[in-house]
Amino acid sequence: MPGPDRPWNHNTHYHPFVLAAVPPGSRAALDVGCGEGLLTRELSAVVPSVIGIDRDGPILQRARTHAGGPGIEYLQGNVLTHPFEPESFDMVASIATLHHMDTATGLSRMRDLLRPGGVLAVVGLPRSRWPQDLPYAVAGVVAHRWHRWRRGGEAEMAAPTAWPPPDTFAQVGEVARRLLPGARLRRHVLWRYSLLWSKPVTAGRA
Repeated sequence: MPGPDRPWNHNTHYHPFVLAAVPPGSRAALDVGCGEGLLTRELSAVVPSVIGIDRDGPILQRARTHAGGPGIEYLQGNVLTHPFEPESFDMVASIATLHHMDTATGLSRMRDLLRPGGVLAVVGLPRSRWPQDLPYAVAGVVAHRWHRWRRGGEAEMAAPTAWPPPDTFAQVGEVARRLLPGARLRRHVLWRYSLLWSKPVTAGRA
């Protein structure tokens, strides 16, 4: 588990959520939109084989400059079209990437890449609704300032941005309930939400 000296920003803050969701005995994991590969490397500490995939070539080059375990592979490509075999992974993780694609298409693809019993862990960015989301915005500002003070600063987010996110938290929830029955969604401060889903052992491809 990473320590308190891990570079901190709004995305790395939620890495522990993903790491805690890794199913026991996992053999293969996929980090969707891996960026510089920090989460990929953290996953490799608990999963023997980890693939990080990202469309951005320069950021993948930065990922490859970091030391990592022998079970790490970085791929440049689009998770929606890369020829992964269905049900190839025990864990599929995605942080701040789902809003770069159509939500239903992205969740369906990640679902289909999971083996039965595997876990999908998503941390995403919802589009704000005003004035309904004002309390979350205020809480986010307070939390951001506190964590930044506590950490002594904030690490740069090098990945390309897509703003504003296309879907509200409620809209993501509607899609998840349709495609991932039993998925657990939670709204967080720092302008994020989490989605956690375990693929039923008896399920085939939906």
